[in-house]
Amino acid sequence: MTSPLLHLPGAVAGDGIDAPVAAHYGSFNGEQRVLETGEGFVDLSHRDVIRVEGPDRLSWLHSLTTQFFEGLAPGVWTEALVLSPQGHVEHAFAGVDDGTAFVAHTEPGAGQPLVDFLDRMRFMMRVEVTLQTPELAVAWRPSSGERPATYDLVPRSRLVAYAEAAGPAAGSWAFEALRIARGEPRLGLDTDHRSIPNELGWIGPAVHLDKGCYRGQETVARVHTLGRPPRRLTLLHLDGSENRLPVRGSEITLGEKAIGFVGTSARHYELGPIGLALIKRNVPVDAALTVDGMPAAQEVIVDPEVGLHVRPRR
Repeated sequence: MTSPLLHLPGAVAGDGIDAPVAAHYGSFNGEQRVLETGEGFVDLSHRDVIRVEGPDRLSWLHSLTTQFFEGLAPGVWTEALVLSPQGHVEHAFAGVDDGTAFVAHTEPGAGQPLVDFLDRMRFMMRVEVTLQTPELAVAWRPSSGERPATYDLVPRSRLVAYAEAAGPAAGSWAFEALRIARGEPRLGLDTDHRSIPNELGWIGPAVHLDKGCYRGQETVARVHTLGRPPRRLTLLHLDGSENRLPVRGSEITLGEKAIGFVGTSARHYELGPIGLALIKRNVPVDAALTVDGMPAAQEVIVDPEVGLHVRPRR
């Protein structure tokens, strides 16, 4: 759904999955700096939004997902995953309960498949699941002082008014650069069909280890207990001499051996060109790699031995 904020001065549309929102408004480096000071907002209104309401919603989500939903207090944001029976990540979403309904956002195009899955799992539970993308838009605001970084769910009809109050606007390129630097993957862009939570730093933020059974739990628990997940998410510091970013999905090699693939990449205002990659666990953390014909150095995000994110999530 194309954002009305593309009519703001200087707005340049994004591309690919992020085409419906602005990539930048004139200076993606300057926009990163503004966000880092705690000012401004990012238009993410192309993301899909779902709503789960009904008296059984939290216990039902608790039974289906990786997150501990029982007793979730109103106003507290949380992340959750839906796994396959083999433990592979099928859906990822983040949301908040308001006391009557749980409203969450997910990747563009992923909302209806998530609604369809949840609908199939309702059975006799008193819940109703609907796609809310036409009614609700998503925006992101950076941390400032005591206020943590947060997502806002905005009535789509009030998005322009929200932008006027929350400005200055920053584009998706600035948001992506800061997200990549934090080591936060996007499902479907930094992952593949074999990805498990232990490889991606999602143990803790999106996977609660002290809860009852859910689909795929056996794989998550086994890898967490034994350690050494098959692969690990890593931050790549890319050679900027060619003045380009690698093509998403490009093979990463160590010498002549293929050891993984690159996901999203961006130009960070301080770090230069960076990207997220999913590579084999046993690749030495100090090994120099090659991606799409460019040299790349590593920075550890997910510990190769225990499968946990090595930096606090902001």
